[in-house]
Amino acid sequence: MAAAEKLAAEEAVETEDPGALKPGAAPFGNFPHYSRFHPPEQRLRLLPPELLRQLFPPEGPERRPILGLDVGCNSGDLSVALYKHFLSLRDGETCLGASRELRLLCCDIDPALVERAEKECPFPDALTFITLDIMDQTNRKVPLSSFLSQFGRSVFDIVFCMSVTMWIHLNHGDHGLWEFLAHLSSLCRYLLVEPQPWKCYRAAARRLRKLGLHHFDHFRSLTIRGDMASQIVRILTQDHAMELVHCFGNTAWDRSLLLFRAKHTVETHPTPESPTKRQKGTD
Repeated sequence: MAAAEKLAAEEAVETEDPGALKPGAAPFGNFPHYSRFHPPEQRLRLLPPELLRQLFPPEGPERRPILGLDVGCNSGDLSVALYKHFLSLRDGETCLGASRELRLLCCDIDPALVERAEKECPFPDALTFITLDIMDQTNRKVPLSSFLSQFGRSVFDIVFCMSVTMWIHLNHGDHGLWEFLAHLSSLCRYLLVEPQPWKCYRAAARRLRKLGLHHFDHFRSLTIRGDMASQIVRILTQDHAMELVHCFGNTAWDRSLLLFRAKHTVETHPTPESPTKRQKGTD
């Protein structure tokens, strides 16, 4: 999005809702109008509509639904767009039995955004929205396993992690990012990641300072930095038993879409101990 267009969009948000979070004032990436700045179409144009059918061809007469997890779903715009895209549905179109083909569990840390997603979702039978802090190790297991158990499954077929890694990294540090990626890789057969580049980290920290809000506690101490797409590839492939299958290219805002596959059976894929903890005993 051009600078002038982005500024106009920001001004429109403030005019429509003066109490809305200003850019940079959402320390977890929970912007109330995120899709106005990063429209879903920018991702969809890079992803083949037949991708999920190619990854998970139907087996037998009783087809099992493809199960997906969308982490950091915000108000659900991208979740709905992904669902329509992979089922080749046009605007306003529904497909009888589509919920038996693809089911998505969509989670976000912001309950207001989740409530809006639930109200506006045109496919309530196929998309489930829940409030969840994916970094809360105590409370994350039950809602995820509960969803999977409805289908007699223990892992998701695919996890979508779209522009979430930076917020995890800024709020939880290097070990937090490592553990987050370890957890996601233990949850799925395939993982689609859209990492934010390092320039976005600097911009997020700068905007927070300008608004007079608190600093990201970990920003200055991060040692994982630079080419973040390469860093994410390195962590997932070297530490978490995944392999990079394909890079679908970059969006207009210079974020790559990376597809990973578990190297071995995910059912028995344990979350390994962080190398940071092995070496230092702390994060």
